[in-house]
Amino acid sequence: MKQFEALNSNQPPSLSNWLAFLLPSLAGILLFVTPVVSEDGLTIPVAILAGMLKSVLAGDMTAIITSVVVFTGLMTIVTKLFAPKLIYNNTFLSGLFDVTPVWFMVRMAGMAFVLFSFFKAGPEMIYSGATGGLVLNDLMPTLFAVFIFAGLLLPLLMNFGLLELFGTLLTKVMRPVFGLPGRGAIDCIASWLGDGSVGILLTSKQYETGHYTQREAAVIGTTFSAVSITFSLVVIAQVGLEHMFVPFYLTVCIAGIIAAIIVPKLPPLSNKKDLFITGEKRAEDDEVIPEGHGSLSWGLRMALHKASKAGSPLQVAVDGIKNAIEMVFGVLPVVMGIGTIALIIAEYTPIFNILGAPFVPLLELLRIPEAELASTTMVVGFADMFVPSILAASIESEMTRFVIAALSLTQLIYLSEVGALLLGSKVPVTIIELFIIFILRTLVTLPVIAGMAHLFF
Repeated sequence: MKQFEALNSNQPPSLSNWLAFLLPSLAGILLFVTPVVSEDGLTIPVAILAGMLKSVLAGDMTAIITSVVVFTGLMTIVTKLFAPKLIYNNTFLSGLFDVTPVWFMVRMAGMAFVLFSFFKAGPEMIYSGATGGLVLNDLMPTLFAVFIFAGLLLPLLMNFGLLELFGTLLTKVMRPVFGLPGRGAIDCIASWLGDGSVGILLTSKQYETGHYTQREAAVIGTTFSAVSITFSLVVIAQVGLEHMFVPFYLTVCIAGIIAAIIVPKLPPLSNKKDLFITGEKRAEDDEVIPEGHGSLSWGLRMALHKASKAGSPLQVAVDGIKNAIEMVFGVLPVVMGIGTIALIIAEYTPIFNILGAPFVPLLELLRIPEAELASTTMVVGFADMFVPSILAASIESEMTRFVIAALSLTQLIYLSEVGALLLGSKVPVTIIELFIIFILRTLVTLPVIAGMAHLFF
């Protein structure tokens, strides 16, 4: 609270303070959380910009991505073998290329997989259209384009006070219901209207800059990086139930809210420490509104103070460029490595079918038709969110297809994108914890979705 004492006075903010807050923040709202209608449905301007970049670079996108992943892998090798001073004396470069042994192996796998997939060489199980080819050609171009614009423009949300204002206004709802700061709602909105990767990027950056504790970052990253409305339309169309989109999306929202309340209260999320990345605890008066102020007036005070400390336009631009570089060079190799491995397991082994078998009695208890066929889709979503709806398309029962499609969206964590992004970020979660959270979300949301399905069928 001490850092705001200077603003907690009777001295009115200057016009320059107001402009420094309003202009960038309004631009951030316009770009990240304002819904607009495009050819593909409801989205946000950042997603449209990303789509335009994909179109412009369409013929060269996979070559660019392959070069980025290979360059990152080679620089990581150079850093480990030769420890160049140029990298180790630069905090940004050392953070980018000096990784732990586990992440070194993931980057090496990502570099190998991207080369196999780009040149269609080596084992077909690596580069096929259902594994590495899917990640490189379908997923990575979208992530690359989103990372470029989201990274560059993220300072508009983070550096000029918008999150301080919304955090203060929404904490009275978010803290008692979800145990989270109010600013977490912005992460959810950005994911819901745009793309889950935008929400994770925002969450990771706020954790790194000391706005979220370990528990808050882990909960928001695994609970509030919601699936966009646009992707929801794609999923429901895949299972041939477009005419039921309204009850379908209502079901997804209700199940998602219930999961957001229950799952963070269970291990492993409940075991996460309420410590910032520095190891410090959140001050007891951190979210207290001083006497003489309401939520709006204090939120504006905090926002104006933040805007006054934002720095020069050049500093803000440099922050944006660093964000984009960290995501493109740091995360894409992880997505390529982990995503390809997950899809190989899903495509060429019976592991996910075996893991799904215990769900048969639960599905029968919930009176879901074709329970045995449905069970094969229960866990495969951990590899990729779209796979369950592909498998469900051949199931005869509309109710079962409805349940599988809705469940695939509420499970939320899948290694071909969201899971790999979380693992590649500084958000404190492991792959084992992500799988446990995935199973917990499945167990919590499946009865809710089944109950809603019985109302509609």
